[in-house]
Amino acid sequence: MSAKGAIILSSNKSFSEWGELFTDQVLATALLDRLLHHSSILNIRGQSYRLKEKRQSGLFQGTDVIQESVISSA
Repeated sequence: MSAKGAIILSSNKSFSEWGELFTDQVLATALLDRLLHHSSILNIRGQSYRLKEKRQSGLFQGTDVIQESVISSA
């Protein structure tokens, strides 16, 4: 018996940076291969809503453009 369901995974790292994150390019490639099989990928670019108040108050001076990849698979 196999279970079916959806998974939503979000990250502020691009797929090319996952090897650095897991400190093993082969492991990251294998993981992404399995996650991306039969998946839909949505890339979102924009400013972080979490830093909005800090920007308005002047506590955050940098640019905060992010890339978030959301993976949904069934």
